Amino acid sequence: MRDKSLMQRSLLTLLRWLESYRYLKFGIVGASGTVVNLVVLYLGHEYLFTAIEPVGSKPYASLALAITIATLNNFTWNRLWTWSDRVKAEALVLHTDPLHPGAGQLGRELAKYAAASGFGSALQYGLTLLLSGSLDYRLANVIAIVIASVSNFLANDKWTFKRR
Repeated sequence: MRDKSLMQRSLLTLLRWLESYRYLKFGIVGASGTVVNLVVLYLGHEYLFTAIEPVGSKPYASLALAITIATLNNFTWNRLWTWSDRVKAEALVLHTDPLHPGAGQLGRELAKYAAASGFGSALQYGLTLLLSGSLDYRLANVIAIVIASVSNFLANDKWTFKRR
């Protein structure tokens, strides 16, 4: 019983520590987005788009789909966790519920997030296609994601979820 309590306190301490490091939270969300991206990319290239992306070809359509789905995943988790303090502060100013914003408010946030992440997404797309000429497309994609993540964080921190 005592070990469980110690473990719970340790876990809570770790979570509080993580809460104070926004870029680390962004990285954790990004890691989940990378998994989503790779799964969608693989399924799209190996199964869904085989008629237009034969084996050995570049994954044009599946990469676009993977980036789109991963962006939606990352927007959701970054809104709910990484920048939740700023989302809540904005909701207080607008007199809205941060967990249940109106469709217009959520749409504007998503549009800003997609625009802010646009450069990183374009960079990821271009680097993946470039590197997939000499590397496996999945490895090329991971390398491109890591490179693009810095610009995505800065753009979203300074614009989408900017401090009020």
